[in-house]
Amino acid sequence: MSERVNPFADLTTPLPSFTIKTKKEKPVEEESIARIAAENNFPSRQAPKNSREPKRKRRVYTTGRNRQFNIKATAETVERFYKMADERKVPLCVLLEEALDALERAGVSR
Repeated sequence: MSERVNPFADLTTPLPSFTIKTKKEKPVEEESIARIAAENNFPSRQAPKNSREPKRKRRVYTTGRNRQFNIKATAETVERFYKMADERKVPLCVLLEEALDALERAGVSR
């Protein structure tokens, strides 16, 4: 019978030492690159900073309502809706119910 080869037999030799490579100096300053790019109207690769809208304060109401109702609306309509709910200090669902009740009382139909 033949014997198996020991895979760890070569581990008795010393391991090679690894060192950190030093960073090479940049051949051209970044300021001069930026100046040349601006002179020749090259666009920046940096993503433009987007102006984010301020986040609204989180609303936490226990209303017993458990159905989701999603609609698409313009940004102005959504802001108007949130503003009306904030002024009345009611959850969004209560404001929607009040609006629907007002429409029914007015007898508006299309």
